[in-house]
Amino acid sequence: MQSNGAGQGQESSELSFLNSAQNGESSSADGTHSNGLLSSTDNGTSVGTSNGSSIGPGSGTSASGSEVGSLKKKKRLSQAEEDVIRLIGQHLHGLGLNQTVDLLMQESGCRLEHSSATKFRNHVMEGEWDKAENDLNELRALMHSPNAIVRMKFLLLQQKYLEYLEDGKVLEALQVLRGELTPLKYNTDRIHVLSGYLMCSHAEDLRAKAEWEGKGATSRCRLLDKLQTYLPPSVMLPPRRLQTLLRQAVELQMDRCLYHNTKLDSNLDSVSLLLDHVCGRKQFPCYTQQILTEHCNEVWFCKFSNDGTKLATGSKDTTVIIWQVEPESHQLKLLRTLEGHAYGVSYLAWSPDDVYLIACGPDDCSELWIWNIQTGELRTKMSQSHEDSLTSVAWNPDGKRFVTGGQRGQFYQCDLDGNLLDSWEGVRVQCLWCLSDGRTVLAADTHQRIRGYNFEDLTDRNIVQEDHPVMSFTVSKNGRLALLNVATQGVHLWDLQDRVLVRKYQGVTQGFYTIHSCLGGHNEDFIASGSEDHKVYIWHRRGEFPLAELTGHTRTVNCVSWNPTIPGLMASASDDGTVRVWGPAPFIDSPEADGLNENCSNMDS
Repeated sequence: MQSNGAGQGQESSELSFLNSAQNGESSSADGTHSNGLLSSTDNGTSVGTSNGSSIGPGSGTSASGSEVGSLKKKKRLSQAEEDVIRLIGQHLHGLGLNQTVDLLMQESGCRLEHSSATKFRNHVMEGEWDKAENDLNELRALMHSPNAIVRMKFLLLQQKYLEYLEDGKVLEALQVLRGELTPLKYNTDRIHVLSGYLMCSHAEDLRAKAEWEGKGATSRCRLLDKLQTYLPPSVMLPPRRLQTLLRQAVELQMDRCLYHNTKLDSNLDSVSLLLDHVCGRKQFPCYTQQILTEHCNEVWFCKFSNDGTKLATGSKDTTVIIWQVEPESHQLKLLRTLEGHAYGVSYLAWSPDDVYLIACGPDDCSELWIWNIQTGELRTKMSQSHEDSLTSVAWNPDGKRFVTGGQRGQFYQCDLDGNLLDSWEGVRVQCLWCLSDGRTVLAADTHQRIRGYNFEDLTDRNIVQEDHPVMSFTVSKNGRLALLNVATQGVHLWDLQDRVLVRKYQGVTQGFYTIHSCLGGHNEDFIASGSEDHKVYIWHRRGEFPLAELTGHTRTVNCVSWNPTIPGLMASASDDGTVRVWGPAPFIDSPEADGLNENCSNMDS
């Protein structure tokens, strides 16, 4: 078997170190490395060997001629190698493996931190505040910003002051406040707050009001973490630096993972550092979990409630069905059916608190229904004119008002009882959205654009201009992005703030049918849309080619809704009369599991 070279490399490193000790050489001419830290040399230093003997001047032990002949000059460590050694040393020190750290620093010729920093650390942890203050004078020359000394001194004196108060040494604490903290002339607002702690009657009251852990190692470690931020890393490493780098690496891997659909867990104990993070397609919602067949005609719309516990579906069969999402199994069960929508239901909107649901009909429908979902009762049926076409609706964030309109030129703002509050004449509305500011309403109109309308000052402005009709759109939770379904073009993503087209998504078939796409998954990292080719398409927001094409529907898929609280749950509504519920692959560890659902084709880019 061929050697992997690991043992040979170690032996070579040890021999070259011994050689430098024998010949009186150091790793650099002045005994320092490139970062200014001292190297270990042969000057009065003995170097341990594997058998416990030592080699160096005056040790009484010498290497044989053959050994000396095989010795090589010690390799000089690069800056990156020294940084890694220091990071490892800091981590081991945090685990209490101090003897190991000493040996690591001795063998490598590195130093964990500057001697002045070590002295400063010890004095802080021991609560020797006068000595710690003196240490700051030594550290001043090593700092990029000498002004930071004032901030560090303030933090030290604050800890000193609080510890005096906790010990009941009020006079000493008062002296620190008046004679040491105040003369610094730094953060006077904080000094006023600190002076108020003099009135605390006991230690528990002080700790509660100051939000402080109390005298001891915990609060002093926290203090050191703050102090270290003012020191260059060459003097004292930032706290837990290795853990920070590893956590950043894991988060970056998750962020780049195409199928990652869960919250970024910054706890390193929850992941393996031995392998790169990879999410498979089987964890992604592209497998049919249920087919809902209770509608008896085309299903035009579906929408999960804001809390993710219910799904509303609207159909050409004149009904709205409310489905309950089971919390454990994520199976959907029929909760109630809302009837009487003579023209069918083509659009649904949940109120912000999920108490009410507004249902709109197709172009010929001049009415909309406001349902109380908790009771199943109709709160009101609104109609301003028989000539209206109320096909779209959006709730104001206050949950007390909504806007509605259609393609015959009406655009209203109403209250929960359907009373008209404001109107905008002559605007032919295709789709609506209320922004979180509570004032601005976005409306897609028949001029292939989205405009912003302000009902308070009665102003409007152009935001998005497309070259083809905007059939529908939705807005991200933060109000920054708009996702459009554009006739004959497909799915487009716009930045509303910069007013630029961010991305065009490939694959979907979009003619002149109204198809509703959605943002979804954790952090709304994904986009899903129905299509006239009977498929559901899913893209990562950053990539223009689909991650998956979901098959199973037999006619146009009109609407897709992603559950806002369960990232692995999605629903799609189709002209085939069914609603499909999509989720991760079933937990079946068998060859049949791969073929259980052949309705998800991989389209990785």
